[in-house]
Amino acid sequence: MSGHSKWHNIQARKGKQDAARGRVFTKIGKELLVAAKEGGSSPDTNSRLKDIIAKAKAANMPMDTISRAIKKGAGGDGDVNYEEITYEGYGPNGVAVIVSSLTDNKNRTASNVRHTFEKCGGSLGAIGCVSWMFERKGILIVEKNDKIDEDELMMMTVDAGAEDFIPDDYGYEIITTPDSFSEVRQELEKNGIEFVSAEISMVPGNTVELDADMAARVERMIDKLEEDDDVQDVYHNAEFPEGWGEE
Repeated sequence: MSGHSKWHNIQARKGKQDAARGRVFTKIGKELLVAAKEGGSSPDTNSRLKDIIAKAKAANMPMDTISRAIKKGAGGDGDVNYEEITYEGYGPNGVAVIVSSLTDNKNRTASNVRHTFEKCGGSLGAIGCVSWMFERKGILIVEKNDKIDEDELMMMTVDAGAEDFIPDDYGYEIITTPDSFSEVRQELEKNGIEFVSAEISMVPGNTVELDADMAARVERMIDKLEEDDDVQDVYHNAEFPEGWGEE
């Protein structure tokens, strides 16, 4: 698991994420709307909504924007019905790719996703063709700073019930089961820990190492998929070269 550092991927793509902050907020807003519509507006009784709120806060989404999305979903939002659809396939160099979407037009989304796979040198496959390589995990990312003692944070995460604690040069990656994600996150928040990222993700069991040329091709495909308004998340098992994307 440590061979596929979620933190490294975040760090390498931080500039692009900052530039696309509006798009990120739109996608998270859609998740908030759907969660509130399906399970109600109270995070105390809607665990899915609680986890998405944590994801929104980690992305620095304004609280009034979060509240509006929840209110809209809880109110029914009868004009739009989103369907959750997952696509799987292979990118350049045999990289396994999972695309999760929320769409009000599955034909449009399927066509766009397929076109992106094919245009970027990949191929869309059947459901299950690559998902067996991944496992759902809760991932919390904490950035290194002078206020955090690594040993104390590690003991804190162990006491909270985390599965793994992975330090590197940039920060700390805390791994949980999906079921324990909320509990671990809340316990760390009580101790004043802030997150760069907090979400349930798909973690690959093995990775595909890429050279610079292939990394550029894979990144182009990921970027194109993430630019699609219907696409919520893109998971993959690519291992980018050390220092990739850093200025």
